[in-house]
Amino acid sequence: MSEITCGGLYLHLPFCRQKCQYCDFASFAGIQEHIDTYLSALALEAQSYKKYRFDTLYVGGGTPSLLSVEQLEKLCGVVSANFGPISSFSESTLEANPESLSVEKLHFLHQQGFNRLSIGLQSLDNSVLKRIGRIHTAEMFLSAYEQARKTGFQNINVDLIAGLPGHSETQFLTGLKKVISLAPQHISVYALQVEEGTPFYRQGVQADEDLIRREWEQTHFMLEEAGYTHYEISNFARPGYESKHNINYWRNGEYLGLGSAAASYQRGARRSNSPAVLEYIRRMQTQQSPVDFSEELTGKAKEGETIMLGLRLLGGVRLSARQQQLFSAEIADLLRLGLVEQKADLLKLTFEGMFLANQAFMAFVGPFA
Repeated sequence: MSEITCGGLYLHLPFCRQKCQYCDFASFAGIQEHIDTYLSALALEAQSYKKYRFDTLYVGGGTPSLLSVEQLEKLCGVVSANFGPISSFSESTLEANPESLSVEKLHFLHQQGFNRLSIGLQSLDNSVLKRIGRIHTAEMFLSAYEQARKTGFQNINVDLIAGLPGHSETQFLTGLKKVISLAPQHISVYALQVEEGTPFYRQGVQADEDLIRREWEQTHFMLEEAGYTHYEISNFARPGYESKHNINYWRNGEYLGLGSAAASYQRGARRSNSPAVLEYIRRMQTQQSPVDFSEELTGKAKEGETIMLGLRLLGGVRLSARQQQLFSAEIADLLRLGLVEQKADLLKLTFEGMFLANQAFMAFVGPFA
């Protein structure tokens, strides 16, 4: 059987103990009784891609660390039976929340070959954590982080959110300094976005753009001074620890997503599975396609997507002659606004453009005039 190479493999685990106030991801609380059946469905979907081989693995959600050791063992079995052992991937990441990252789970994951953890902290202020619906405390995070280090994890990412309600700039920067002192290899700092349908949206919470801007500016300078490279809009890494899996996304590389709501990009076509957990399980059990949506961009739309994704990387994107010709007017507008800079075929965001990235990105999204 000839193998097919594909950049990244993503497995989606949509289970949470409690839904966060800001979260609009395809994740659900209170349905843990379906985890084992879901893992069996995931195994059925994986069997269709046994000839695929991947460079990176990313297990996200949801809260993958919510699974028991026995369920994590079943998950790892799905991967190894179809795509090779966890240790065969150059980078293998599992997302985790502090309250469910036990010593036993850490040892199991490390033994299985996972070499990267992404821990959802969001804030080190307990009152803010409670306000946003997190069920861990700062103390739980610090304990889980220390234990992960003792277990042998040498590549850890910590997630933070800028602009959280009830979180002052001073509180945010104090938390950031504490995280820096722990010396994780990677830090992600996301801007609060209040999406329709979330509890925050229903409560009338609004993102404070001025606060977010101030916190992001300070984050940029503090992390650069601490030896981190600001390599993507929301991501900072020690040299050599940039997320390989995510860089593949931003460079418009191919990837396969398995599970409910998981997205894939192969041979120029994008598709995504049903986000409904029970519907996904039903389709897999009845040998039906889990795909709910698919599209194949062509022409200017396809070239624009490549540019837009590449611009997320602060090193910029190399433009082909065709891309420069197709988007000459749009690029000229962005240059005039000071959102991008161009040197020969290299296009990248300016410092100002980093904060107004969505405005810059819209120039490369159809419909076009």
